[in-house]
Amino acid sequence: MDAKARNCLLQHREALEKDIKTSYIMDHMISNGVLTVVEEEKVKSQATQYQRAAALIKMILNKDNCAYISFYNALLHEGYKDLAGLLHSGLPLVSSSSGKDTDGGITSFVRTVLCEGGVPQRPVVFVTRKKLVNAIQQKLWKLNGEPGWVTIYGMAGCGKSVLAAEAVRDHSLLEGCFSGGVHWVSIGKQDKSGLLMKLQNLCTRLDQEESFSQRLPLNIEEAKDRLRVLMLRKHPRSLLILDDVWDPWVLKAFDNQCQILLTTRDKSVTDSVMGPKHVVPVESGLGKEKGLEILSLFVNMKKEDLPVEAHSIIKECKGSPLVVSLIGALLRDFPNRWAYYLRQLQNKQFKRIRKSSSYDYEALDEAMSISVEMLREDIKDYYTDLSILQKDVKVPTKVLCVLWDLETEEVEDILQEFVNKSLLFCNRNGKSFCYYLHDLQVDFLTEKNRSQLQDLHRKMVTQFQRYYQPHTLSPDQEDCMYWYNFLAYHMASANMHKELCALMFSLDWIKAKTELVGPAHLIHEFVEYRHILDEKDCAVCENFQEFLSLNGHLLGRQPFPNIVQLGLCEPETSEVYQQAKLQAKQEVDTGRLYLEWINKKTIKNLSRLVVRPHTDAVYHACFSQDGQRIASCGADKTLQVFKAETGEKLLDIKAHEDEVLCCAFSSDDSYIATCSVDRKVKVWDSATGKLVHTYDEHSEQVNCCHFTNKNNHLLATGSNDCFLKLWDLNQKECRNTMFGHTNSVSHCRFSPDDELLASCSADGTLKLWDVRSANERKSINVKRFFLSSEDPPEDVEVMVKCCSWSADGDKIIVAAKNKVLLFDIHTSGLLAEIHTGHHSTIQYCDFSPCDHLAVIALSQFCVELWNIDSRIKVADCRGHLSWVHGVMFSPDGSSFLTASDDQTIRVWETKKVCKNSAIVLKQEIDVVFQENEMMVLAVDNIRGLQLIAGNTGQTDYLPEAQASCCCLSPHLEYVAFGDEDGAIKIIELPNNRVFSSGIGHKKAVRHIQFTADGKTLISSSEDSVIQVWNWQTEDYVFLQAHQETVKDFRLLKDSRLLSWSFDGTVKVWNVITGRIERDFTCHQGTVLSCAISSDATKFSSTSADKTAKIWSFERLSPLHELTGHNGCVRCSAFSMDGILLATGDDNGEIRIWNVSDGQLLHLCAPISVEEGTATHGGWVTDVCFSPDSKMLVSAGGYLKWWNVVTGESSQTFYTNGTNLKKIHVSPDFRTYVTVDNLGILYILQVLE
Repeated sequence: MDAKARNCLLQHREALEKDIKTSYIMDHMISNGVLTVVEEEKVKSQATQYQRAAALIKMILNKDNCAYISFYNALLHEGYKDLAGLLHSGLPLVSSSSGKDTDGGITSFVRTVLCEGGVPQRPVVFVTRKKLVNAIQQKLWKLNGEPGWVTIYGMAGCGKSVLAAEAVRDHSLLEGCFSGGVHWVSIGKQDKSGLLMKLQNLCTRLDQEESFSQRLPLNIEEAKDRLRVLMLRKHPRSLLILDDVWDPWVLKAFDNQCQILLTTRDKSVTDSVMGPKHVVPVESGLGKEKGLEILSLFVNMKKEDLPVEAHSIIKECKGSPLVVSLIGALLRDFPNRWAYYLRQLQNKQFKRIRKSSSYDYEALDEAMSISVEMLREDIKDYYTDLSILQKDVKVPTKVLCVLWDLETEEVEDILQEFVNKSLLFCNRNGKSFCYYLHDLQVDFLTEKNRSQLQDLHRKMVTQFQRYYQPHTLSPDQEDCMYWYNFLAYHMASANMHKELCALMFSLDWIKAKTELVGPAHLIHEFVEYRHILDEKDCAVCENFQEFLSLNGHLLGRQPFPNIVQLGLCEPETSEVYQQAKLQAKQEVDTGRLYLEWINKKTIKNLSRLVVRPHTDAVYHACFSQDGQRIASCGADKTLQVFKAETGEKLLDIKAHEDEVLCCAFSSDDSYIATCSVDRKVKVWDSATGKLVHTYDEHSEQVNCCHFTNKNNHLLATGSNDCFLKLWDLNQKECRNTMFGHTNSVSHCRFSPDDELLASCSADGTLKLWDVRSANERKSINVKRFFLSSEDPPEDVEVMVKCCSWSADGDKIIVAAKNKVLLFDIHTSGLLAEIHTGHHSTIQYCDFSPCDHLAVIALSQFCVELWNIDSRIKVADCRGHLSWVHGVMFSPDGSSFLTASDDQTIRVWETKKVCKNSAIVLKQEIDVVFQENEMMVLAVDNIRGLQLIAGNTGQTDYLPEAQASCCCLSPHLEYVAFGDEDGAIKIIELPNNRVFSSGIGHKKAVRHIQFTADGKTLISSSEDSVIQVWNWQTEDYVFLQAHQETVKDFRLLKDSRLLSWSFDGTVKVWNVITGRIERDFTCHQGTVLSCAISSDATKFSSTSADKTAKIWSFERLSPLHELTGHNGCVRCSAFSMDGILLATGDDNGEIRIWNVSDGQLLHLCAPISVEEGTATHGGWVTDVCFSPDSKMLVSAGGYLKWWNVVTGESSQTFYTNGTNLKKIHVSPDFRTYVTVDNLGILYILQVLE
């Protein structure tokens, strides 16, 4: 050590030993490599603080110049600025070499300049923020030797001072711009006397030889002049760094043609000074990885070895450098306190996160409160009002205008002061501004003003009520989204229970909110505030929550459904129904159309939740291991994650370049894997949606993925390339590839103990693999259970679709074709076989984790629950409108989900479903309307006949029926039906006497109808013959001329009949003689429908050739050919006055034509809707005009009523199912009857 440095240290030894605390000073010296850990332990072993300081100084005296410099810098960094000043004159000179030393690549020249200028050393734990440092350096280069200001601003604890020091730790910058040196001044919150002392100390440092004056400046103005002279004459081309500037007036003392870098929380401080100004904003938080790096350095652990609390700490404080550093330093001394400090953060106990190094404030709360205390008195209360804002919420200016009852400009001026002082952040969105608080600021305000919070929330609600009615908010108001999202939160927080119930139990509010934000947020609020809402009426709360859950797939779509009409479909005891009924009656008086579903009491909806997260088919969905979340994927190439209870969306990820076929949660729910047609497997962070891994070793599409049940890091995938692969998430490449299947691998599942992996394939086998060795353990030939004696084995293809393990791991079920097979994995023996029927294919199956139930997804839109032990079907779950691709039980087995082509996912309660399996109707029905009653005759799913009184719902089950179609006689005296074998029978009512046709059809009977007198029965079949049977005289007439199956027929007057066929012809018959009177060759394609005008002079024909035609019975050529449809024209109807014709096609369009000239008058359903949704929910299958020709009703995916004059929709009735085949309409056009594809009967009446 130089003699000068040694003498200086000896001279001031007594003062140093008396005042310094050695712990953090030694940290700095160890990080600089001038003190060893052994030496540190020797110092720490001393009994008192004085003895420890004496021991440290004794060690330093025996070291070199670097130790002296390190000790000097440590004093500065730890706040001992006065003591460091005593040692300044003894600082040894270091050569201005550009060569690098061992101190992080910093040259000796840089280290000397910074040391002489009092620039703090790097913190003990330091991570680079290169982007910000580069930004500051670029601004400093822009000064180019000329006077100017570079401002680094940000909120408390964001690392401004560290960044300022790091920016000047650069050789080329100092040599090129600031060769005169760098001078650091810590300003802080000062009064005038304090500022004068700072200026006096700075002048003394700059004029150590006292060449300009031997006395200190006596006032700020004199000090400002002295500083100007010193900087210009003695220290030209130098940089002055002012750290932690609070007040604009302070800067005026330094406004003297200097180059200045300053740090501040208030970016407006430079408004009062002259010269070029540059600003560098510092974001409030580090990224997750940087934050973890700091913690790992503090506790001397690898990042990957940090406990889970480390991630939570970074998340909780949003990566605040101050908080991370404070907690890191505390953890270095108390390494077992991870959970404790996380808990303090979560509970907002900032006082317990105390000073641990050189930060200027005793605790985290003091660092934030000092900024608030500096606000003007007249705006402090406004900042207190922000205590009720939620984290990560950007609040429009208009909300605060309402809260404070001020003009927009006044509010923006107040908020700008908060922004300038880094107490608030601002986002500009077009012309409007949105404001938000950092999470730590929210926590600080919440804790500080806890006793006022309820009153502050009440103030917010009261002010809202002064300005608005909840349901009158307009979407074009900039603040409307805020109120829709947070009004209920403010009411609940204000303890305004009455107002909250009035809001949440309002159909008007639900309508307004769901139109803008969808139903998921509302469902979440019903769950969140259930304890409050239940206080008024538990049943009412359940009514509204169930209404939203089960109609969510409709409420989240465009065009938005009429919520009053949806409400009318609820049970009559429901509060939703009662409000809807009240509103509907008021609107009916103004001419609005509403429908009552009069037989809805017989219907039970078994789904607990219906969500529509995708814009195309959903291929797979799965529960998280805790049952709280659901992940889903599909044809829209996305991965969606939402809450299992409410459907609230959590993640929306564009996951792959092609359709995503499968997804799976890891055992700890931290990851989600996806696989795709694009041949890639991806792993995502389930909380953030960040992509963690991409694997692309499969050569064809990847069909399935599944994580082990206990080890978080092992993933299995199966592909069309015939291979299974195991991936360890800690490795970049595949761990094992398993060979053995000879065709596509369709599915794979780990056993409950993770010892085995089961795989299914299109090669007809189920294979079990040893997970440790990746060797094949056994193979079960599933294909042999589908072979018959007639078929050679090589001609039979059996794809084993999926498999699922029993909870004990001893059994496994597999699905192939229309069978589910249960195997013993030890013996490979078949234990049970379930045959689901000939008309559907099993798409997926899953074993319940708790009992002997299995859920099975079928191609016929249905889901079935089976008891595997008894082989008895427990329940049918109907609700999906298309193929069901996936099913899965929740981890506790209490519920299961189903995913479908219809873009929806349904969640079902297992017990509820098992209790409510019922017989449902098929779509073959006949309806007779009489004066005050209607009768419905329907075929059910077990081919029985049900006679239902429409007004009362009374149902009679008729005997001996195995019906394929049915009809009622006009006066309700007889019932007729045909069956699949071609037989025809008549049942006399009410004695149930049966008459059978002696001559039946050769194939299944498809249509049957009585003549007006009920004496003759006409039927058609797939055998192309129409049979006319006078069942009282046993006379038969056979109408045989069609070359293909008869599509349908209609009776005309004078014993004539009109029939149409797949052969493209329409024929008019005399049913007495059996002769053809007219034979029309109408279309090149199938004739799909015909309609007859009311005066019986004309008929229409529609065809698969996308055209419709209007004909006269008197001529064989068409009157008009109607073109323009882009799909099969499936139905048509004349208006009662014969002036109009309506036609409907497979694209959901309805066209209304002028019969006389064939001109198009209206195109109904021209609404552009979201991708993948037909305007009419599918084909238009039936249309019917009102008697006055002013309205039209149509059937398709649902029922719609149209205003014929304008072509606009008057009402939509959404059925539970879809694919309505026909609608039966009463003569007065006030009653409508149909059956959907779920077998649900709808008897609808116009609400009076």
